[in-house]
Amino acid sequence: MQRWPVLLFLAWVCFLFFAGIGLFMSGFLLTRIELASSSSCSDPLVPPPWERQSLPPGSCWAPQRFAKAVLVIIDALRFEFAHFNPAKASPLPYENKLSFLHRLATSQPRHARLYRFRADPPTATMQRIKGLTTGSLPTFIDVGSNFATYAIQEDNLLAQLVQNGRRVVFMGDDTWEGLFPKKFFRSYFFPSFNVKDLHTVDDGILQHLYPTVDSGEWDVVIAHFLGVDHCGHKHGPDHPEMAKKLTQMNEMLRSLVDHLGNDTLLLVAGDHGMTETGDHGGDSEKEVNAALFVYSKTPLFGTSPPEEPEAVPQVNLVPTVALLLGVPIPYSNIGEVMAELFSGDGDAVSAALQQLSVYHINAKQVDRFLHSYSLVAQDLPAEQLQHLQELFSSAMEEHTQLLAQVQGETLVPPELESRLGSLISRFQLYLREARAVCTQSWARFHPLRMVGGCTLIAASCLLCYVASELAASSDSFYRRYLLYPLLWGLVVAVLLGLAHAFTQEGLDLLLVLSWAAAASQLGFFWHWWGQHPKRVRLAGSQPPLATVSLRERLRAWLRLAFPMGILLFRCGAMFSDSFVVAEAQVAPFLLASLVMLLVGKLHWDGRLTVPEGPKQQLLGFSSYRREIWYLLCLVAMLLVCVRLSGFFHQCREEIPQCRPSLFLSPLASLRNTRAKNLFYLLCVALLAGLVYAVRSWLRHYGNLNSSDPLVLFVRWCFPLVVLCIACYWAVASSADDSLGKLQELVQVAVVAFPWAVYGLASVGLLLLLCNPMTVFAKDTRESAGSIVTPYLGVPSSEVNFLHVIPQIYKRMQESQKSRLERGSCKATVAAYGLGSVYSAALVIALTLLGFLLMLLHSERLSLAFLLLFLEAFVLLHIHTRAKGLAGDAEPFSVPWYAVISWLLAASQFFYSTGHQPIFPAIHWNAAFVGFHLDHSTNLLPAVLVGANTFASHILFAG
Repeated sequence: MQRWPVLLFLAWVCFLFFAGIGLFMSGFLLTRIELASSSSCSDPLVPPPWERQSLPPGSCWAPQRFAKAVLVIIDALRFEFAHFNPAKASPLPYENKLSFLHRLATSQPRHARLYRFRADPPTATMQRIKGLTTGSLPTFIDVGSNFATYAIQEDNLLAQLVQNGRRVVFMGDDTWEGLFPKKFFRSYFFPSFNVKDLHTVDDGILQHLYPTVDSGEWDVVIAHFLGVDHCGHKHGPDHPEMAKKLTQMNEMLRSLVDHLGNDTLLLVAGDHGMTETGDHGGDSEKEVNAALFVYSKTPLFGTSPPEEPEAVPQVNLVPTVALLLGVPIPYSNIGEVMAELFSGDGDAVSAALQQLSVYHINAKQVDRFLHSYSLVAQDLPAEQLQHLQELFSSAMEEHTQLLAQVQGETLVPPELESRLGSLISRFQLYLREARAVCTQSWARFHPLRMVGGCTLIAASCLLCYVASELAASSDSFYRRYLLYPLLWGLVVAVLLGLAHAFTQEGLDLLLVLSWAAAASQLGFFWHWWGQHPKRVRLAGSQPPLATVSLRERLRAWLRLAFPMGILLFRCGAMFSDSFVVAEAQVAPFLLASLVMLLVGKLHWDGRLTVPEGPKQQLLGFSSYRREIWYLLCLVAMLLVCVRLSGFFHQCREEIPQCRPSLFLSPLASLRNTRAKNLFYLLCVALLAGLVYAVRSWLRHYGNLNSSDPLVLFVRWCFPLVVLCIACYWAVASSADDSLGKLQELVQVAVVAFPWAVYGLASVGLLLLLCNPMTVFAKDTRESAGSIVTPYLGVPSSEVNFLHVIPQIYKRMQESQKSRLERGSCKATVAAYGLGSVYSAALVIALTLLGFLLMLLHSERLSLAFLLLFLEAFVLLHIHTRAKGLAGDAEPFSVPWYAVISWLLAASQFFYSTGHQPIFPAIHWNAAFVGFHLDHSTNLLPAVLVGANTFASHILFAG
């Protein structure tokens, strides 16, 4: 086996998979085109009442109603957090804490009002900030940039404020710094990514908020608080810490109102909500249902509030605030103005006329955007655009006619009020349908690219299967089968590049790479098919299967059909939404089914019975081999593990009756001290049990009978790693205010203990990489020591790889022979660790990786990891017993049912470690295990969160 052809072949296969995944993602994660145009005061959008007269100073498009505005964003402020229900005698920790908002709304109904603030998914902070400032809808792919924020180039509310001379002061979440660079008159940014830090951002804002408001050197103040969101991530909403944080926000708002002037508008908004576990990012009701509170010391509303708070899309805030402050609406806005804020103090007719004027501006701005967008993009349906144009034209025409009749005083008040109400409804219909068309179109996928990506991935899987069969029969396979695919792919890439150069079209690099990958796959299969008849002719004039019975042929096909059928069923079912939702239950079922089918196949092949004699026929179960009972016990243990793993599942919002596992939340969220201590002791005991089991296994097979560095590390550092993890769990599970003066020491400990685990695990992996051999020998004449030739790197040939143990014996014989030649006395040799020459290094490596991955999860999920190790151990023994019973004596051949069962087990424990393929289920707190402050780059937190998410795949891949 030559190294470079193998590495090149593996790199090529990786390229094929990446090309397929990239092509699929380009059709699934679509982005909309962002227009570079921006609004200005000179745009011809002024409505009829003001188009023939000058607007007041400082106004643009409409008269300015407020000179100043304060926008308080309380991150993850779910509507239930702001809503006050006096009928609740025993409210939950997150209920009835913002009592000041309720007092303002009830005592001053024309000055204050609470809304349901509907967020558009994805409900991640960066996307919500984008929606709150541009009035547009971020697409699904934008969530990928939530932690790698880029400056917003699209026209937005902050750009309009700055462009029109307004002074904007910001304080809080530093995400705004990346989105709006150099847009603020003054700014106070604080690190936002550490979801375990509840107070740094909020305390920093409170330090600057009141002095800034009192100074008067501002026109708009934006304060983005993060404590509620971080408390949800760390403890969940139903926790005393959430009550403390909401109470702090209530006192902040009470003090802030006292500092406001009569010309100031106060907006208190949540950018999104949170689930019952404190997460967000998806589209469940609790995630999209945020709160918006509007208040002014001057009357705002002309009517009384409705019995139930009105639901308002978040994008509606942008045109509303823009016109209230007298600046143009951002060019790409598709939100609808909140017209009730423009009613004024007049009668119903004058209020309706004011509302019609702002609707007129809003509708002309949206129509201009749709016209401009349709010229550069083709994703808005033409027939729907035509329908919207008809709605817009008829509403505009009727508005002009109505204004002419009002000026001519030809309408009596009852008829006028009816006409005004009807016209307002028509404007609302146009704006809402326009938003619905954009929402539907920007969520549309590209099916052709998605199908092409799936085809590339499926062909790559088939290629890997063919390659595995060919590699087993030929050492020169990699060299012979690599040249043609690379040449085919390179030729297609060059031809496509030249075609783009001659046609002068934009070069889509992803499409070029995808076509090159497809061509290289075609070259591989073409070459393989051309070589296939030659192999048949070389084997003889008669095909081998011609001499095989039909029963044997059927068995040969079924040997592959069972596991491959289950794999294809699982892959095909991924196109079903119902399967994706229920995959956490389906993957364990498929694993158990595959193992049961394996036992049934062994019975069908007669591998579980012994040849029957006259006496055996008289006895019932005596004809079965003794090994079957051990195999059945292993299968029973596997089924028990599969069943127990279901206790660690996270819930999806599509299953409302589901309740998340109590093992997912950290110990710090438990209010019962006794239960917390019991769970802590159980987790530490099981972790110590894992170390004891690993060391006992290594000692049993003779891998700890030496004083080499790796052996000393396993002896002494494994318990030390467990001690560090246990200490970290102890300090991390303590309440923030329970340690008093020791709080500073705790802050050091929550960083030091994880770093100690990182360091010890790294040292162990390096020692393992330098010398993975733990085989030792000693003779009776000399002191104990290793007489095995040191590790010489990766085997240079497949022959060397397949005969590691014989080589060790040979080197031991040569070494012992040379020693005997130098002396006359006889000696005996004792060898330790030969029985686990392959597995000892793997067990040590997986144990170290297990320590690291358990550290990145909550304490009680360590129980799931121990279950993972137990199930992996049982699966290995089942496959070993099955191979022995099937008569397969080749030690390095791995049957496909073993590979697929391993894959299903990895998927099973992806869900059984508290994960789901949805954004709210991502464990963001893993990025700060061992880090107290914010990260300087996004690379390290991405690695930690990725390791946390794919922990089961990492361990099973090892």
